[in-house]
Amino acid sequence: MDILQIKDQEQRNALNSWAKAGFVGSIIAGTGFGKSRCGVLAIGKLLQESQRALVLVPTVQLQSQFAEEFKKWGFENVLAQTTIMCYQSAHKLVGEHFDITVCDEVHLGLSPVYRKFFENNTYTKLLCMTATIPEEDEYKEYLSNLAPVRYHISLDKCVSLGLVSPYTIICIPIELQEEERKEYVKANNIFIHAKYRLGQFDAFENAKRIMGGAPGDKAAAAMFYNSIKSRKNVVQHALNKIVTAQSLLQKHPDDKVLVFSGTNEFTDTMAEQLNGESYHSAKGKKERERVLERFKSGENKILCSTKALNQGFDVPDASVGIIAGLDSKALPMIQRVGRLLRLNKSKTGTIYVLYVKESQEEKWLRSSIRNLSNIVWL
Repeated sequence: MDILQIKDQEQRNALNSWAKAGFVGSIIAGTGFGKSRCGVLAIGKLLQESQRALVLVPTVQLQSQFAEEFKKWGFENVLAQTTIMCYQSAHKLVGEHFDITVCDEVHLGLSPVYRKFFENNTYTKLLCMTATIPEEDEYKEYLSNLAPVRYHISLDKCVSLGLVSPYTIICIPIELQEEERKEYVKANNIFIHAKYRLGQFDAFENAKRIMGGAPGDKAAAAMFYNSIKSRKNVVQHALNKIVTAQSLLQKHPDDKVLVFSGTNEFTDTMAEQLNGESYHSAKGKKERERVLERFKSGENKILCSTKALNQGFDVPDASVGIIAGLDSKALPMIQRVGRLLRLNKSKTGTIYVLYVKESQEEKWLRSSIRNLSNIVWL
């Protein structure tokens, strides 16, 4: 059995698990598994005449991509009965009924505002898809009640089956420059003081609870939050990340490279300093499309992004990534790694992660890669 047959079989196993559970549930599958095809197959095979289907996606770009998926897999005939809509619009619907609803990247549709879609409308069959189970207890519980997990395959399992290319994550420590170090130490000292004032083990919960309390307590909570933001701002904009990225690019002169930053501001800075182009939410639709086309054609080989490329963007011949902006969650890391790991066994994805050593960013990194393997620490 070749790789495409194995991939097809696993996708059908996922859908069969969903069907056996009454057509309500979630598929958790590593990026590159082919979740969008699962959604297309679910609608294409099950939707009958006069019935309605809905596909919910996080971005406008994914709307058009999903429509192309229906055509690609031979189900163009059901497009007239299928509405493809962003979560930002769907939560406003009231009193609608859909025979089949497919929620792509469902973790982005679980916020209290977007949940209104599930509360104000009805559906017979519900298929939710994402790369990993939500880490927030509230979101995890909501998804479990809404659409329990019926099939779960990790990114590493996809690699072992040959469904996506193998990868190596290389973690590179970065030193702060002198002024940055002073700023970080100052913010960290304020954080420690505020955390002690709020309660060593429940500081975050206490900060949320007392924001509307007595002036002294509110001041401590504000110090706590502001110090977190200040520390994060320092490490996300560390100038030596640019220096290291420039050095890494010299090792890959002929490769397409994706660069992920923590803020749009630093994304633009990286693009300028690395002779690439930036792609993020602050840019207009036409500009983003132009940048993507230049990258796909090879006219530009370095594409810098913040969060806009985390899901729904596939560049099969891009095999090098530089991650220069982190948080503690596993999902963004898995999505970013997955941007480089498609069905291309001739290439091994190389992901460089730049982190400020002995800072909060190092803790975030260790947390975000806890479910991944093939990790090298320099």
